[in-house]
Amino acid sequence: MSNYHIKHLEEYYQVYRKSVREPENFWEEVAEEHFLWYKKWDNVLSWDFKKPEVKWFEGAKLNITVNCIDRHLTTNADKTAILFEPNNPEEAAEHITYKQLHKRVCQFANVLKDKGVAKGDRVCIYLPMIPELAIATLACARIGAVHSVVFAGFSATALATRINDSDCKMVITSDGSYRGAKTIDLKGIVDEALNECPCVDSVLVVKRINSDINMKAGRDEWVQPLLENASKDCNPEVMDAEDPLFILYTSGSTGMPKGMVHTTAGYMVYTAYTFKNVFQYKEGDVYWCTADIGWITGHSYIVYGPLANGATTVMFEGVPSYPDFGRFWDIVEKHKVNQFYTAPTAIRALAKEGLEVVEKYNLSSLKVLGSVGEPINEEAWHWYNDNIGKKQSPIVDTWWQTETGGIMITPIPFATPTKPTYATLPFPGIQPALMDEEGQELTKNQVTGRLCIKFPWPSMARTIWGNHQRYKDTYFSAFENKYFTGDGALRDEVGYYRITGRVDDVIIVSGHNLGTAPIEDAVNEHPAVAESAIVGFPHDIKGNALYGYVILKDVGEGRVHDNLRKEINQIITEHIGPIAKLDKIQFTKGLPKTRSGKIMRRILRKIASNDTSNLGDTSTLLNPEVVQDIMDNVL
Repeated sequence: MSNYHIKHLEEYYQVYRKSVREPENFWEEVAEEHFLWYKKWDNVLSWDFKKPEVKWFEGAKLNITVNCIDRHLTTNADKTAILFEPNNPEEAAEHITYKQLHKRVCQFANVLKDKGVAKGDRVCIYLPMIPELAIATLACARIGAVHSVVFAGFSATALATRINDSDCKMVITSDGSYRGAKTIDLKGIVDEALNECPCVDSVLVVKRINSDINMKAGRDEWVQPLLENASKDCNPEVMDAEDPLFILYTSGSTGMPKGMVHTTAGYMVYTAYTFKNVFQYKEGDVYWCTADIGWITGHSYIVYGPLANGATTVMFEGVPSYPDFGRFWDIVEKHKVNQFYTAPTAIRALAKEGLEVVEKYNLSSLKVLGSVGEPINEEAWHWYNDNIGKKQSPIVDTWWQTETGGIMITPIPFATPTKPTYATLPFPGIQPALMDEEGQELTKNQVTGRLCIKFPWPSMARTIWGNHQRYKDTYFSAFENKYFTGDGALRDEVGYYRITGRVDDVIIVSGHNLGTAPIEDAVNEHPAVAESAIVGFPHDIKGNALYGYVILKDVGEGRVHDNLRKEINQIITEHIGPIAKLDKIQFTKGLPKTRSGKIMRRILRKIASNDTSNLGDTSTLLNPEVVQDIMDNVL
């Protein structure tokens, strides 16, 4: 059956129609033909978006690592599974075969078991992009522990919040990390976080930068000696289809980050199937996604999706600008990369450097280019298409979210005609709907609305860890019987989708979803600050940057303000991480508010974006005079 590998547009439509008409049959065929199960399911799907409750492949038993590693050992034991490219180009790349990966995952899994980690326990992984990050993740899955990977750019406060929320009993980290020419003291950040985390009883430390660090007796251990003494065999834990595989935190528009829970079987089936089709992966290809495993993109399209297909997946430790801006293209040439998946932010930053940086390298191995993290703007799309793909490699502009687990709207390369800035058509099995403000579905083309999904798909998050009510309120309360994505979208005359951006108070900066409320909470902790409001404004490289309007308790002048700006950004770095720093901070006497006390962010966004020709109706404001004052002092 060719359903597993779509090659042209007519076939896409056939497969799509079947996936929508007979979703259970469709996903059952995919699951049956391409994966190993200890026991088949009793029921393909049961769901109720009112509760909301979704179960795929109910009653099935499996282990995802058997599907990602063990089953390739009979045919592809010596094939490279993970190709590690270190930060420093002088350091040799490491090719980890499926056989070696099996051994290393089993050893790591046995170390976890020796330390008392059991099925269902949560393990926090705070590591740089080194092989141990992928191996630790898979080792957790091997024994049925739930991994919670935290991006190693988050601060100690942000790390502690995530550890405590999911009650992790172990943290896996390293002495430090390389980032371009810098090193970062990851162990120091962990030590600070763990002052606030009574649930953690052990810390495993990977040696990476050979720095002097504090090792707390009875809690911290170097992992290498433990691995050397561990058995190379570890029987995989038999997991239920709906057992949790991992928790991954995503910024909310309000309050605590949300621990999205992804389960085992549906996530495996969907990430594998999307990987195969969206990247048109063929045996022998070398695939590279430049994301960090700390984000969903890395979980689904560096680790699980590629390995479930027996692919060679590149893991890159460094940054696109080190030792110079040719680094990405150097790696493409060196490893003859066939599929390249990156973010618009990186594309814009590289485009700014001029073509001589690109033209030194042979990029002829590239077959498919991908974009992820935010909608790609037209200029960046054309630069990428013309100069990297040489107009030969289609761009898959993929739309999806932490919550969706896998790619939802995307072209299929060589099948879907691409259109700059459009994510184009829904992936098989995905049923999008555009809704108007009144909650009615817009069924025609050439409309703009709120993007919802009206039928479950296998890799959707099942709940928010420890808070199902919040899951329901956030995703299933805005529109009855539909999953609300939080994004706006338009559908053109042929049915192509273009994502127009968040409709809530989440701003996408360099592909990171940043909720404004937690940043405002951090700013307001500064003793001099009375109140603040954060909005996004367009930025050439990042897509959006953050603009802060800050009311001070006492109005100081000039130089004091410069110090305050530094201090405010320092607080944000401590609470959330450097990714959330404000590009501009304007001190103001007041904020435009409605009579009910709600800040009119729409007006603040327009002012920050230099778009003040039409501010809309300001008559409902409690204090309309504030608007002019803000405009007079805009940065």
